[in-house]
Amino acid sequence: MTINRLWLGLLLLTWQVSAEVRLTPVTITALADVTPGEAVVLAAGVYPPLRLTVPMTLMGEPGARIDARHQGHGLYIDAPDVQISNLEITNWGKDLGAMDSAIFISKQGQRAEVKDSWLHGPGFGIWVDGAPDVQLHRNRIEGELGLRSQDRGNGIHLYAVTGALVIDNRIRWTRDGIYISYSNGNRLQGNELSELRYGIHYMYAHNNQVVANYTHHTRTGYALMQSRQLTVTGNVSEQDENYGILMNYITYSRIANNRIEGVKANSHLLNPRGAEGKAIFAYQAVGNEISGNWLADNDLGLHATAGSEQNRIYANAFVGNRTQVRYVSNQSQEWSYQGQGNYWSDYLGWDLNQDKLGDVPYEPNDSMDRVLWQYPAARWLLNAPVISLLRWVQQQFPVFKGPGVTDSYPLMALPERPNPAISRDRRQEDGDHSLTAGQ
Repeated sequence: MTINRLWLGLLLLTWQVSAEVRLTPVTITALADVTPGEAVVLAAGVYPPLRLTVPMTLMGEPGARIDARHQGHGLYIDAPDVQISNLEITNWGKDLGAMDSAIFISKQGQRAEVKDSWLHGPGFGIWVDGAPDVQLHRNRIEGELGLRSQDRGNGIHLYAVTGALVIDNRIRWTRDGIYISYSNGNRLQGNELSELRYGIHYMYAHNNQVVANYTHHTRTGYALMQSRQLTVTGNVSEQDENYGILMNYITYSRIANNRIEGVKANSHLLNPRGAEGKAIFAYQAVGNEISGNWLADNDLGLHATAGSEQNRIYANAFVGNRTQVRYVSNQSQEWSYQGQGNYWSDYLGWDLNQDKLGDVPYEPNDSMDRVLWQYPAARWLLNAPVISLLRWVQQQFPVFKGPGVTDSYPLMALPERPNPAISRDRRQEDGDHSLTAGQ
């Protein structure tokens, strides 16, 4: 019995060794003869662009690099169940119309997995073209700084994709970090996105999850457009320009427990009006829940306009924003839900009955604020006696009061600051170097 087990063990060991093929730059042409399901290891060296047409596992040893010589794709996946790990890919093409990518996954590439790889070049990083159930984990993707932002590809581009898991990737210097269009039922989690146009960009993509991602030094952290039923929770936006979270025609979504700090206007814009650093900008956003968010030290906390109605806005902390709220509409809105309002760092009310809610409603904007929004040059009159008189008259005679935001149950205690898993502290602990601006 012992001898039989020994022979069985030797047979299994022999099969495992034979199932792994090791190739070098000289023998790489043998990749075309790989049996489906085999594991292929690329030895150190420089390889030409590769195309995978059967299921396999492709791994790179330290020093293995695919150099596409500035033409087309670096790696083309055209088979199901392909697993890629520990590869470096450089110098693929920059023809965005041809979708030149470091890794292009075709519709036949369902269940592809790409992990622990380093991609740096001008076009798209990873383009997934209609393949379901792909997994993209722990990759580092960098664009080419010598190109204008609009001439670079996106770091990860999902088109007509379902069931994708995009987790713990780091992307910088591309156009957008992660771009998703016509793709439903995907999850983005734990990604770090910096020095980009948009960190995460949604277009016509529904029922997706955006969880615990971290954007910084982008022009917009999270650009959510023409989509519904998004779950955007536990994300961080730090030092982004113009917008932390942009909600453009977003409906029936949950924007909760995110932390947005230090969003400032881009001073390089030729027409800065309307481009103040807004933590959340809601344009035609209807039927959403905006709750538990920490909006601190931004130029503007929350701007709602163009029919953004029927939203539940409560349990948020507005802390030290230069302007807490900008609301433009012909209808008044109540920003509380089931007796719970928001925390306002500039609230001057009191709580005599000790129920932790202010006894006086908080009204962040009055008619004079709206005049100053429309005519910014009038701000030099802000401290003039006539402005104080007009505001006093408005308070004493509510008949002159225009539509605006009211929080009838302002919170007296500052909520706990959200601290999602992705943070600047974690990035520094991971040993990443400081990033230089490349927009």
